[in-house]
Amino acid sequence: MLINADFHIHSCFSMASSKDMLIKNISSKSKLKGLQLIGTGDAFHPKWLDSIEESTTYSGDGIYSAGGSDFVLTTEVEGKNRIHHLIIIPDIDIARELSAKLPSKNKNTDGRPKTNYGGVELLEMVREYDCLIGPAHAFTPWTGMYKSYDSIYDCYEKKVDFVELGLSADTFMADTISELKDFVFLSNSDAHSPWPHRLGREFNQIELQDLSYSSIKSAFKHKKIKANYGLVPNLGKYHMTACTKCYKLINPVIAKENKMKCSCGGVIKKGVDFRISEISDFEKPHHPKHRPKYVHLMPLAELIATVYDKGVTTKTVQNLWQKLIDNFGNEIDILINVDLADIANIDSKISLAIKSFRNNSIDIIPGGGGKYGRITFEKQKKITTLDSF
Repeated sequence: MLINADFHIHSCFSMASSKDMLIKNISSKSKLKGLQLIGTGDAFHPKWLDSIEESTTYSGDGIYSAGGSDFVLTTEVEGKNRIHHLIIIPDIDIARELSAKLPSKNKNTDGRPKTNYGGVELLEMVREYDCLIGPAHAFTPWTGMYKSYDSIYDCYEKKVDFVELGLSADTFMADTISELKDFVFLSNSDAHSPWPHRLGREFNQIELQDLSYSSIKSAFKHKKIKANYGLVPNLGKYHMTACTKCYKLINPVIAKENKMKCSCGGVIKKGVDFRISEISDFEKPHHPKHRPKYVHLMPLAELIATVYDKGVTTKTVQNLWQKLIDNFGNEIDILINVDLADIANIDSKISLAIKSFRNNSIDIIPGGGGKYGRITFEKQKKITTLDSF
């Protein structure tokens, strides 16, 4: 069976998360998105585990069901050097035991616990309980594993179960790093709200024998990820080296010469694009045989908002989004599968925008320093130079 899965989200108990990140809301919105399997997020938080038990039915072998959607227990942990790790957990009893075992001062107050454990200690701890583990948004400059290490084995010592790419990277970038050729890549949303322009903004198409934790583990082991879907990396808010105050894109060489200080007084953050260039072995990606396709897309509501130059939450955008959902079922199908002529019968501008994504004919003003990139649907002169001081 082929399913769409998003393994990394957060609950209402995580810092900066929406209070609407409840099981009932995540379930209903994930169906509109087109996801069949969702990570619960925050599975080391006792109150969130209580909520999961109260709000779901245990379907067996690690799967918790609610409102026609299925969940697997997941959590993100901030470890030593502020590196974030994603963990997939077999069941609630194990989640509670691991939560009690994890040395952390904030695990009862924040859905994403902080610990002084590094990658080695976390891997050893969770592997005792048959969990899956890998770096979350591995290249992100604030909390990604590669911001502190030049090799994944320097962080974990042993091979982990997957590498999560993050919003500012994709397969084409990551496959310039030779040590990652044997790893499964995950593309997940890291959503902090249940709305479909956040939930499932990146997701995985995965082949499972059945809907179970055992099958998920087997799929990772035997590299059964069939496709990764996600943002064009340039749209990621940390893709390029840029100032975190004024968001000006800065040549990384110049940034280093100026000790990562912008002329405006802000701090410059090294971009994912440049960080990968520092640790890559190949000028062009070398895709291993098991590597699936990576398909670029963006959330439907954001696409509509861009076309009509409106806010994502405005009535214009939401009404059109709902009309498309009512006609075609779910967002993922609209973005990937629905005939463009049928979409054009609802709105020709949106049909053309989706076509631009499908045939890779969009231009992008890249993001950096914490600001997302922007897209244009008419070919423009590409940016060939970066701002300097």
